[in-house]
Amino acid sequence: MNDEHTLRPGDRVALLVPGSLDYLDAVHRLLTAGVFPIPLDPRLTDSERERILAGLAPTATITTETALAGLRATLPAPGLPLGRPMHCTSGTTGVPKGVWSGLLSPADARALWDEEGALWGFAPDDVNLVLSPLYHSAPLRFALGTLLAGGRVVVPGPFDPAAVTAAIERERPTTMFCVPTHLQRLFAWWDEHGAPDLSCFRLVAHAGAPCPVEVKHRLMADFPEGSTWEFYGSTEGQFTACRSEEWLARPGTVGRARPGRAMSAAPDGTLWCTVPDFARFTYYGAPEKTAAAWRGSAFTVGDHGRIDADGYVYLDGRREDLIISGGVNVYPTEVEQVLGTCPGVVEIAVYGVPDPEWGQRVCASVVGPVPEEALVAFAKEHLAPPKRPKTWTFVDTLPRTLTGKVLRGELA
Repeated sequence: MNDEHTLRPGDRVALLVPGSLDYLDAVHRLLTAGVFPIPLDPRLTDSERERILAGLAPTATITTETALAGLRATLPAPGLPLGRPMHCTSGTTGVPKGVWSGLLSPADARALWDEEGALWGFAPDDVNLVLSPLYHSAPLRFALGTLLAGGRVVVPGPFDPAAVTAAIERERPTTMFCVPTHLQRLFAWWDEHGAPDLSCFRLVAHAGAPCPVEVKHRLMADFPEGSTWEFYGSTEGQFTACRSEEWLARPGTVGRARPGRAMSAAPDGTLWCTVPDFARFTYYGAPEKTAAAWRGSAFTVGDHGRIDADGYVYLDGRREDLIISGGVNVYPTEVEQVLGTCPGVVEIAVYGVPDPEWGQRVCASVVGPVPEEALVAFAKEHLAPPKRPKTWTFVDTLPRTLTGKVLRGELA
């Protein structure tokens, strides 16, 4: 961190270090001081990092554990977070956007975090088990909510079924957030090595990707009755929550609007969510993108779906340009822009195909005289692991509409 600059309310600090209890403490302390952490994947390449941070102008960038410790030493003790972390979400143009809550008044900040605590029932005796990287919004939100209620957080490190199983046996967690890929890998491990006692859990929430039906049923069978939930949301905001028992009665639903919110569907199927003032956001430094996302007190992230007479939401599909692989959002346009600069690539189209383990697998169709080994090496140098295509197909031309838009559906 630049010693010449004292952090002030409204400043931004980019965090590119692995998740840990110290990381969580730094995020909490920063928000208490009204300073906004920008949590990012520490595996980002230099070019990805520069592209993402270019428009966000962080006051400081933390890339080592030593720097993180130094940062924490300058910050006040954890208290009420005066906003949300500034997570980044890619757009259809491939240009990452910072989701900016702005500095909240103490009353609005209290309302924001109390709302989250009321929905999930965070309590002083909670022990939250972190499975996903803390630079993602959902696991960080669950961990902070637990700490604010006086509970404890366990961070066993990069996801590993054996380590998670050991943590369950040792720490007896009461809550965890996961994505379907986590559940699939845990169930496979438990089938081979034996399952731990899961009676300690009161809340297991999953989101981030569609959950296979057989995984959903296994989840309900293995964990305590009434403990399992699904929710639908995005980096920008949270929309619905659904007990698994509700899903069982209405297969395919992602639930009804969370308390304090209202869901509506436009004639074209676009889903809109009305939120309280304290949950509003802007895209940092991008007023035109902010304006396009809002209609009065309601916003959209471009997802489509329908809402039944009882208010239950059903998704007709995520944004057509979005691939969700292992619960990680991958935007084809961003990957195409990077790989399109690889020598020998004339054209490239990136798309997702169903994958039994990851939900979707990132694939690429390439036009041009470039060896697959060169593409693999280029992707490794310039893209974080979730964004690297796992399958490469070489074609003479890309299928397009009459207006020139690539037909990714045909490639898939």
